[in-house]
Amino acid sequence: MSKKQRNISIIIIALTIAALLIGIHLTANPEKETEPIQEVMKDVVLHETGKINLFGLTQVNPALISAFTVSALMIIAAVLIRIFVIPKFTLKPAKFQYVLEKAVGFFSGLAETNSPHKPFFVGGYIFAAGVYIFISTIFELLGLQGVTTSGASISLPAPLADINGAIAMGVMSYGVILFGGLFNNGPKGMLNALKDFSLPISMSFRLFGALLSGAIVTELVYYYSLTSYVIPVIVGVLFTLIHALIQAYVLTTLVSIFYGESSEKKPKKEKRKKT
Repeated sequence: MSKKQRNISIIIIALTIAALLIGIHLTANPEKETEPIQEVMKDVVLHETGKINLFGLTQVNPALISAFTVSALMIIAAVLIRIFVIPKFTLKPAKFQYVLEKAVGFFSGLAETNSPHKPFFVGGYIFAAGVYIFISTIFELLGLQGVTTSGASISLPAPLADINGAIAMGVMSYGVILFGGLFNNGPKGMLNALKDFSLPISMSFRLFGALLSGAIVTELVYYYSLTSYVIPVIVGVLFTLIHALIQAYVLTTLVSIFYGESSEKKPKKEKRKKT
């Protein structure tokens, strides 16, 4: 790059930054920050003022609508892939087939490593749970809008950013571990899993805390006018992608490990013969 080209690049960057600063100053809304930050954070966590009508039957948190949407998209995608894509698989995989096989292979390998006794069922579960966590986390990046009961427009949040969704995922995962021990080892296996009674609480709040922290940081950045341009996009995307990958990996690893412990058949003690 010549000296003239470098100077032109520097001028363009400087003009872009100046234009952004001028735009921030001109479009700053002094009334935006009248709502206390405590109320903003409370609404992010509890969704008390942003309820949505569910088919006119009852008022629900917007995260429930997100959960229904993500579940419907996953089911439709699974059916379409099974009918139209999988029958066309070849020995030399195309790009989509390669990605799908890699994803299935990763979770299958995780199940076989941590739950070698019954890897097939838990492999299928952690694959579904991992994909759900990943998709539901990046779902908020789509910016789909919903209408609250007050008539205001609201961006649908990630399903697991709601404490109820995180608890449901944690309890369901614990149920898989619990009944896995029961079916494979009988009551002893179930009792072994019951010893870890704090597991669903820890999994639930780990999911909720991690995803909520990203939402709170994004809201804090967007709350102030000077940081509400460009920066929220970068922060939101980075936090969302990192949380999607980390939380999907952490929960599926924990489930496969504890499932392996509860389903493992312990060798029977040999009785000593009396001499």
